[in-house]
Amino acid sequence: MTKVGIFPAAGGLGTSIINHLVKLIPAEQLILIARKPDSLAEVSRLGATVRRADYEDPSSLERVFDGVDVLMLISYASFEIQYRVEAHRNAIDFARRSGVEHIFYSSLAFAGDLTDSSVAHVMGAHLRTEQYLADLQAQSNITYTAIREGLYSESFPIYTAWFDLAHPVDEITIPHSGAPPGVTWAKRDELGEATANLLASYVQDPRSFPYVNRLLLLSGPREYSLQETVEILGRAVGRTVRIREISPDEYAALSTHGTKHTYHGINLAREWATAWDAIRRGETAVVTPLLRQILGREPEDYETTIRTLAREVRTQEAS
Repeated sequence: MTKVGIFPAAGGLGTSIINHLVKLIPAEQLILIARKPDSLAEVSRLGATVRRADYEDPSSLERVFDGVDVLMLISYASFEIQYRVEAHRNAIDFARRSGVEHIFYSSLAFAGDLTDSSVAHVMGAHLRTEQYLADLQAQSNITYTAIREGLYSESFPIYTAWFDLAHPVDEITIPHSGAPPGVTWAKRDELGEATANLLASYVQDPRSFPYVNRLLLLSGPREYSLQETVEILGRAVGRTVRIREISPDEYAALSTHGTKHTYHGINLAREWATAWDAIRRGETAVVTPLLRQILGREPEDYETTIRTLAREVRTQEAS
């Protein structure tokens, strides 16, 4: 019986993948690895094996992948480059030593149409991890599938100066005018569902799986400029919202943004501003049919997702 490991298994994408995967394969085939295993109690009761490990404690990864045949490796939650790359490599190396045969890796939908370069700092670690997996495949029997997950519709705050649906402002200050090209926003849970479908497809018949040693791009159904993105946010909260373009240095100097972009004590606000350079160059504007094909339906459009989020916020505020 093929065993599927998911690490880390308790975050937003991991939780979505698990929720959909247990509908496709028995929970007994899952080995779920998380920093806080107690958060996986419900799926554990269904028969999944639960183990503890943490990217930030490399020693915890030793032998944690034992018995795993197929690993879903979800990227470390940061946009530092070197630390993040080392965290991924540690996990991949331990997985190889434990006999993992195939690794699915959650990459990100910058770098255009599956190109190997990006001006976005946040994409740096993903590109190096993709290359590491490709190099390993050429040197050993391990195979991989790198999934460039579309920019989450729910991640709009980090591209709109932390716009808050519960406490909206009239003006968004970012180093971008809002003009096209834009972003092919994708709903996170649909990305999780599509990823679960890919995992199940591989498990059911690895020899006919069409995406071995491949990069995939899962995009939303259409491109939205940042101006359109902001207009949709405004409609969802019932007010007019506009973009005021500032320079990257001005953005980095704003104290609130610096706090939001501090990782391991280092302010990376200026590095984060390169995301808007990448958007401006069209890196996030590529539309592919793959998400629709894997889901078997048209993905949810961005405005529907945002309106739902806004209703949930209003419900929470009223309760």
